[in-house]
Amino acid sequence: MKKYDKVLFVSRSDTCRGPMAEAIMQKLVLLEDILIDSKAMIALFPEPVNPKAADVLRMNGYEYSEHMAQQFSADDFDERTLILTMEEAQKNKILEDYGDRVMNLYTLAEYTGRGGDIYNPIGKDLPEYDKCFHILEAIIHETVRVLKEENQ
Repeated sequence: MKKYDKVLFVSRSDTCRGPMAEAIMQKLVLLEDILIDSKAMIALFPEPVNPKAADVLRMNGYEYSEHMAQQFSADDFDERTLILTMEEAQKNKILEDYGDRVMNLYTLAEYTGRGGDIYNPIGKDLPEYDKCFHILEAIIHETVRVLKEENQ
């Protein structure tokens, strides 16, 4: 039986790492019945994907929808949703803000048995976005493996 119906990536602004992670995972689990989304720790208004992140996705053969940043909220918690943050600080802030409502919350690296934060390329040049993409691609392959193991 499938443990999760939804995977939600949480990043600072939902304009770079979160949407890239979402696009990578959507391609990997395309045939499976699981919703994949991303949200922001801080999204004051809907904002599109960072142009450099979009370029890196296209250069690496990934498609993405016209994603607009959305704010993470208490409504995102449920027992069938896996929430994966890009950084330990984001996970800790969610724990602090939502307390007893928190369930199925991990950093992306923690969920795969690794440690550390996912590199943030914001404000840097295109090769740094590509570096972030490849880090995400490797760890999301591992995330999919862990999800499949949990479903057995």
